Amino acid sequence: MSEGYIDKVEDDGEQSLYEHFRLIVDKGQEPLRIDKFLLDKLHDTSRNRIQRAADAGFIYINGNPVKSNYKVKPLEEVVMMLDRPFYENTIEAEDIPLKVVYEDNELMVVDKPAGLVVHPGCGNYHGTLVNAIAWHLRNNPEYDPNDPEVGGLVHRIDKDTSGLLVVAKTPEAKSKLGCQFFNKTTRRSYNALVWGNFVEDEGRIEGNIGRDPKDRLRMAVFPPESGIGKSAVTHYRVIERFGYVTWVECILETGRTHQIRAHMRHIGHPLFCDERYGGDEIIRGNRSGSYKQYIRNCFKICPRQALHARTLGFIHPSTGRQMDFETPLPEDLAMLVDKWRRYIKGNDLNNDTI
Repeated sequence: MSEGYIDKVEDDGEQSLYEHFRLIVDKGQEPLRIDKFLLDKLHDTSRNRIQRAADAGFIYINGNPVKSNYKVKPLEEVVMMLDRPFYENTIEAEDIPLKVVYEDNELMVVDKPAGLVVHPGCGNYHGTLVNAIAWHLRNNPEYDPNDPEVGGLVHRIDKDTSGLLVVAKTPEAKSKLGCQFFNKTTRRSYNALVWGNFVEDEGRIEGNIGRDPKDRLRMAVFPPESGIGKSAVTHYRVIERFGYVTWVECILETGRTHQIRAHMRHIGHPLFCDERYGGDEIIRGNRSGSYKQYIRNCFKICPRQALHARTLGFIHPSTGRQMDFETPLPEDLAMLVDKWRRYIKGNDLNNDTI
């Protein structure tokens, strides 16, 4: 048994998988279904739960996800990943305000505020979105916050990113929604304020994303042919230009950890006020005292990366109906964008492509 962490699908976060089990199959192992094989290796679980984990893409053989009918072979590496950290303490229900955009018997869509950690871990074992969800569903006898296969978050966004997330309330919903994210059939778009002006009105960013060897808390972009990291593609479209910063829409073709933040930094347009990726410094504009004070005031209005998960769309797991949601900008981002609009009206920066 081992503890570890691996990125899978995080819509600028969006979802991460955490290693809960790893082993190498014995040389003399006869071909055996993976669900039967793991049932003998894992404690306090059932074959049904293992099958659901496989259907959700959580069981890997030699780095590739497999279904429950896959037959293991000698010397193969078996890894089980789950969408929660390896954390032995129980998740407690906590009365934390939760903005529910939509809810039915199988799922709910929530609008996460910036500053709220999504899942317990890394020193944040209380006061998270998962604790808030546990409280909201405390009277649901079928929901167990400590059993990720029963339900819970299907994907994630960063602590300081605001916006929409979908929560499954049943194992079936969790599995079907998880498959949609895994197969990249969901509809998701983000709004971001980034440093600099773009020459084009829209574009495509491609580059593998992996851990930055100089800073393990940051992701870096590597050439697709490098074999380092995982392939990632981000599409962007300019919504509004403010001379020294640009308001854009980002659509993820893939979903890697910090994808938008890393990709935008890679092309020289880090997110405004993104401390981790260098956006909390003055990157574009003059060096006058008044301009520096203006930027400091902007940072005070929105003291986090200017990124918002604006829309979310998926197929309902039981009705088969397309569900699409959109949430307005939170107050800090709305004020920030409005401040730049007012600034641009008083300064002729429209032709400035610095």
